[in-house]
Amino acid sequence: MKKSFAILAAILILAPALAYSNAFSLRGGYFFPRALHGTDYKDSLWTIEFDNMTFTKADFTNSILGFSYEFFLTRELSLVFSLDSYDKVKAGNYKDWIGYETDSGDFAFPQKYYDGDFAVSHSFSFSLLPIQVSIKILPLGRRNKIIPYLGGGAGVYIWGVRLRGDMVDFSEEYVYDDPDLGEVSVYKILPTQADETTRFSFGGHWFAGLQIPIANRLTLEAEFKQHFVKKGKFTDAFKGFDDFDLSGFQVTAGINYWF
Repeated sequence: MKKSFAILAAILILAPALAYSNAFSLRGGYFFPRALHGTDYKDSLWTIEFDNMTFTKADFTNSILGFSYEFFLTRELSLVFSLDSYDKVKAGNYKDWIGYETDSGDFAFPQKYYDGDFAVSHSFSFSLLPIQVSIKILPLGRRNKIIPYLGGGAGVYIWGVRLRGDMVDFSEEYVYDDPDLGEVSVYKILPTQADETTRFSFGGHWFAGLQIPIANRLTLEAEFKQHFVKKGKFTDAFKGFDDFDLSGFQVTAGINYWF
């Protein structure tokens, strides 16, 4: 009797999952890093880069590609496993400094006074790979002309930061005796290859979207998702900077196949 009751209970629990199909989805869109910077974040790597270089926060908006597997628990509730990929590399020049080659090495001079021998430049890159688990709610179910949904969850965020090129070392000031301007502050230019890769942070997210059926097992979807990620800690190349802001939001469109 107990065995029969256990089997019946298992059937009742598993029946919704067996009755409703699962789904795969493929999507593309754009990720917008929050990139906290400014006077309140003066020791942030985002602030240092935006204050000194010719690129801006908007330059780090970039395309993403995502994939998810959805396991339906009921007609109105599902469990979603998702992965999205973001990677942006941006090259720029120092806004206020120009480079000169000297016998003692390369130095950065104020661009407002000098033409220089070369532009002081480097590339800065940021990558983010969220691996997430979410609960998805479809308030009207899955059999409508328009299917709204919302949800949220948590995940592991794999991230990396890289810098390649010239960096002005503002930690030590040198003085150039200019015949017309007098003493001018200049700084050493250092060739740099700095990497913080395959770092891990934890975070949460929420999302909302719409699906529109275009066939019996096929829907188009549009989605907004916001990420709240614990700031990344630097341990090697960028040690000494504030923790790195990894949060942001994304807007995507894709196709969803039920099977």
